Amino acid sequence: MFRNLKEDIQSVFDRDPAARNWFEVILNYPGLHAILIHRFSHKLWQWNLKTLARWVSQLARWFTGIEIHPGAKLGRRFFIDHGMGVVIGETAEIGDDVTIYQGVTLGGTSWEKGKRHPTLEDGVIVGAGAKVLGPFTVGKNARVGSNAVVTKAVPENATVVGIPGRIVKQQGEKILPFSDQQKAMADKVGFDAYGVSQMPDPTSHAIMALLEHIHAQDQRMDVMCKALKRIDASYTSTASPELSDEDFAPIEDSDRSANAGG
Repeated sequence: MFRNLKEDIQSVFDRDPAARNWFEVILNYPGLHAILIHRFSHKLWQWNLKTLARWVSQLARWFTGIEIHPGAKLGRRFFIDHGMGVVIGETAEIGDDVTIYQGVTLGGTSWEKGKRHPTLEDGVIVGAGAKVLGPFTVGKNARVGSNAVVTKAVPENATVVGIPGRIVKQQGEKILPFSDQQKAMADKVGFDAYGVSQMPDPTSHAIMALLEHIHAQDQRMDVMCKALKRIDASYTSTASPELSDEDFAPIEDSDRSANAGG
């Protein structure tokens, strides 16, 4: 028990540069308080004192703003940074050296009994506001970006962003066809727990790629029509329908906002 307590406190120093001394950590870190109380309520749950265990977990929720069901299984050196609004469901399982930020939900999508909540393997980081929903596994050392909504399994060493969550990196290699600017940003950032840096939007990227392709095709058709006109003076090309800039303004504004970091 005391070894786990020492490791839990040390994990705060390892992952929060604002931590200054043991007394301050023990006194002022709600994430640590919630984990320590959960370890007690989880023992009560295992001893089949389920009503008492739920009551203890409710006390922790009132005092810390963090809700951890006493049935959830937490590994060693688990760190909740800030913590307000964190919800961890009954059948959630969390490995060693996992870090989650405020507003994270490890929830279920079914009312059926049994395994309903996710399993986070060792070394996983879940960014602020992310929702990981369902009875699947997030692999070792995976990263879930802030405000992402993840509803299916994530492989080891992958980075997931967006709604719904999409894998943008795996084993250090980019998955999506980024632009040069996005590549440079991805290499620089890698993963951002608070989502303040540019994260690639696959849908926006696909739309912009299609528009660029159409524009290139139009230019090519113009060249071909001019060549045919020189060959045959009687040739008359049919004008393409006019496109208004206003039709594409929302897409351009969205892409401009993404390039500016949101």
